[in-house]
Amino acid sequence: MKVLIPTPLRSYTRQREVDAAGLTMAELLADLDRRYPGIRFRMIDEQDRMRRHVRFFVNGEQVFDLTRPLKPSDDIAIVQALSGG
Repeated sequence: MKVLIPTPLRSYTRQREVDAAGLTMAELLADLDRRYPGIRFRMIDEQDRMRRHVRFFVNGEQVFDLTRPLKPSDDIAIVQALSGG
């Protein structure tokens, strides 16, 4: 499935959109990390929770659970909030 990568994480993928596979969000993120080592840690913390500044969308709907089932036809968007002073 297609995964839209936010600009702050493109140093890992070098692309705006990449392919990944998985039956759940957790599996999809594991596949992304296999293809682009280190990217998962930027989105998921040490307790296996989604980081506060990262949002995941499946077909335009925000996802809050890593066990969310996925279909091969789903479109995934990862959005990373930016902060500043």
